[in-house]
Amino acid sequence: MPRKLLLPYKSVFSHFRAPRGVHDSLAMNAARSGYRVFSANSTAACTELAKRITERLGAELGKSVVYQETNGETRVEIKESVRGQDIFIIQTIPRDVNTAVMELLIMAYALKTSCAKNIIGVIPYFPYSKQSKMRKRGSIVCKLLASMLAKAGLTHIITMDLHQKEIQGFFSFPVDNLRASPFLLQYIQEEIPDYRNAVIVAKSPDAAKRAQSYAERLRLGLAVIHGEAQCTEQDMDDGRHSPPMVKNATVHPGLELPLMMAKEKPPITVVGDVGGRIAIIVDDIIDDVESFVAAAEILKERGAYKIFVMATHGLLSADAPRLIEESSIDEVVVTNTVPHEVQKLQCPKIKTVDISLILSEAIRRIHNGESMAYLFRNITVDD
Repeated sequence: MPRKLLLPYKSVFSHFRAPRGVHDSLAMNAARSGYRVFSANSTAACTELAKRITERLGAELGKSVVYQETNGETRVEIKESVRGQDIFIIQTIPRDVNTAVMELLIMAYALKTSCAKNIIGVIPYFPYSKQSKMRKRGSIVCKLLASMLAKAGLTHIITMDLHQKEIQGFFSFPVDNLRASPFLLQYIQEEIPDYRNAVIVAKSPDAAKRAQSYAERLRLGLAVIHGEAQCTEQDMDDGRHSPPMVKNATVHPGLELPLMMAKEKPPITVVGDVGGRIAIIVDDIIDDVESFVAAAEILKERGAYKIFVMATHGLLSADAPRLIEESSIDEVVVTNTVPHEVQKLQCPKIKTVDISLILSEAIRRIHNGESMAYLFRNITVDD
């Protein structure tokens, strides 16, 4: 049989010419390949952080429409091509938490079905982070939300100051838990006169590690308030007493377990000297402010002449602005991870620290495949 002649690759296709405009289209697609930043919020107040981030990146906010239909359903429409691109979804959490979660899930799924290369959620305040432990016959809702985000198509998350660092273990993809403390420490040094005469205060023993971190970095003293009236997370039932004990319950013969003594909180005391000094209370979340107001009253009684409260996430729910305005607290400093412009109008004591710089840098580094170690300089396990 005659042998077939195998022509070189070039000679086989040398006669083929691409249709006019194909080369221009390929060049355009190559130029477009990169990243896009979208906002998943349907309210204008919640897109402020996204606009700050895109301004720092020198990019435009992605074209999309997020709205609620008359029957309450959430609808998301992506108005531009995202094929093969890294997509960053910025989602700040307003008071309507559940709507914000659905907006994020639906937008992530819409981008996934639109063939986005990677979908990274930028969620500065991660919702349901307080429900990360079992409570009686409840559920670990934070773990459920992590599974839902993975199913919707997210491949990475950027967040800030998780309520419990162990939450990162709930996810099946990478989580970058950034810290707001460098910005709050800078605020203390630049905006609080005579901060060298201050003392860092933990309003409960649970917050002592965070307060110690601030105190060591500022070279200041540390005080801890012990014996507050409200229950802490550790005091809540975690399901180990289920089912409840019955008076006439049958006990196995010979089985006598030692009885756990009930906790009894001591009178409220302040461990540390705050007399004649500035007291700076630090925490990760300010939601219901009753405990902060009570702590401020105790510190005033112990001689503190000025009281600041600093936290990463300012949820400021319910009557928080009014209670802060009427309290002994001189200033409440929070970051813009959560929109709180309405609360600021109600209470001039509330101040805001912008953290869009670190979020925009995280986006840039992830897209370019650069190390994130620079954003975690001098950050320890306890921070």
